[in-house]
Amino acid sequence: MIAATLRAMFAIRPNNPNSADNVSPVSTLPRQEPPGLPVLAAFGAEGPARPLPGGQGGTWCADGIVLKRTGLRTETAWRANTLNALAPSDEFRVAPPVRSMDGTWTAGGWEAWRLVPGTPDERRVDDVVRAGRAFHAALAELPRPAFLDERDDPWSRADRFSWGYAAGSAEAVAAEEGVPAREFDLVAPLLAARTPLPEDASQVVHGDLLGNVLFADAEGLPPAIIDWPAYWRPPGWASAVAVVDALCHHDAEPGVLDRWEHVPHWRQLLVRALLFRIATHERLDRDLESAYRPVVDLVLDGRWTEQTAERRAEPSPTLRAVRAPEPTPAPAPPPTPTRSAPQQEMLDVTDPLPEQLPEPRPEADPSTDASPGAPTDASTDSSPS
Repeated sequence: MIAATLRAMFAIRPNNPNSADNVSPVSTLPRQEPPGLPVLAAFGAEGPARPLPGGQGGTWCADGIVLKRTGLRTETAWRANTLNALAPSDEFRVAPPVRSMDGTWTAGGWEAWRLVPGTPDERRVDDVVRAGRAFHAALAELPRPAFLDERDDPWSRADRFSWGYAAGSAEAVAAEEGVPAREFDLVAPLLAARTPLPEDASQVVHGDLLGNVLFADAEGLPPAIIDWPAYWRPPGWASAVAVVDALCHHDAEPGVLDRWEHVPHWRQLLVRALLFRIATHERLDRDLESAYRPVVDLVLDGRWTEQTAERRAEPSPTLRAVRAPEPTPAPAPPPTPTRSAPQQEMLDVTDPLPEQLPEPRPEADPSTDASPGAPTDASTDSSPS
């Protein structure tokens, strides 16, 4: 049971742009060697370490501790210190980082954090966005971390490309060579649709929320946010990336765009989110093209073809267990959420929000009055891991 729960918790679904299972990402990593006994001992684990799916082939678990090779040590230390200092919240959890025996956050090139209960559910994109907004509100006052200027990987390059560079700058020249996405047919109309946005709306955000929010409703726990890649962007961009991922790879309905249209500059953030995801690929095969093109058309022109709707309505044998809808009881009408003025100013905004920010209005389900974005206990495996 524990092994099954671990597999469910850390599984990265097919076509996840950050997955090593993706058919054409810029960078894929083979299964790495497990952490050795000295590394396990440094984090207080005995082992043996068991491989976990996802994590680009390099995530392991031993004695309730998850281990992964670290990238930039400065980023690892910053992330661990930030998470360690976060005040508890009723709206989200985090996976607590684990110090090594010498008091640092790394040992032998590895970092670690505690295993937390819950499972991802990419169908619950509205709940993922809500959890992300609460997480970003807690981070709103953090200064821009210096390591962002040091990081050079396919996703960082794609992020910079999607927001644009000053003409003739070193970044622009590097992008011409390092981001092959410029050659993709889907990129040109997105670049043409991109317009400048205010530069003072950015803060530290989580750039890959959809598969990294774990639900443990049956245990009465708020969503857990894990595996944090930090970016310096408007919080609404992180929401847009989650929505784009759900539309492109997890058969979300186009109505999710309307439910979050109150986010300032929503269409421009969606344009950048699409550019970001597309630019992580070194080529687009037929499957990826068919995943991205309908969403590009929808964002740019509002077109969601009948053929696309019919294709997405067909069950997939590989994802049937994930996509099959679960019946939910009709919930009592929730009270209108209100937020304190300081929190309003920190959530996905470049302009002031109204006193009461409306949460997305879910589309009606013809078979029930339940909201599709509402938590569904029947669809969440929240057994302890």
